[in-house]
Amino acid sequence: MSAGVYVALLRGINVGGANKLAMGDLKAIFEGAGCSRVQTIIQSGNVVFAAPAALLGDLAGIVAADIKRRFGVETPVILRSGAEMRAILASNPFLRAGVDPALLHVMCLASRPSREQIGALDPDRSPPDEFVVRGKDIYLHLPNGVARSKLTNVYFDRTLRTIGTARNWRTMTKLCVAAEHCAARTE
Repeated sequence: MSAGVYVALLRGINVGGANKLAMGDLKAIFEGAGCSRVQTIIQSGNVVFAAPAALLGDLAGIVAADIKRRFGVETPVILRSGAEMRAILASNPFLRAGVDPALLHVMCLASRPSREQIGALDPDRSPPDEFVVRGKDIYLHLPNGVARSKLTNVYFDRTLRTIGTARNWRTMTKLCVAAEHCAARTE
């Protein structure tokens, strides 16, 4: 059975000294769940790995439960395929408009929000910040930085009734490159 390449994004790992989790332990959890060619990227809960598609349906829950059981840390685990990562990078409306990539973030959602939920978002919640929702991803332009924005995980989680985790554009690019390297190793 051939393996596809995926990226796992864990929310709130090793941020501000909270929810500490060693990347070696995180790698071991993914390997124990049946993943191969596991690589962690940065120290904040980003994992690139290969796995058969049949494993994916339960993988996020298995990993989250194992982290909670072993380390007492509750963290959502959001998965994207290598192809989805490439599509995220290719579809950023702010990058196309010439915005400085240092001001860009992407929030990956666990599930696709409905049109009604998206319509409930307030585009004027945090000026001059901007966002665009596309499928299960939210593109963010945060000119004053993420720390000053009111476009938070809590706001999007509550309004869209799902769970999300954000990464800056540089990290998203690194994850996509790592996924491409992982795919090259599987061929």
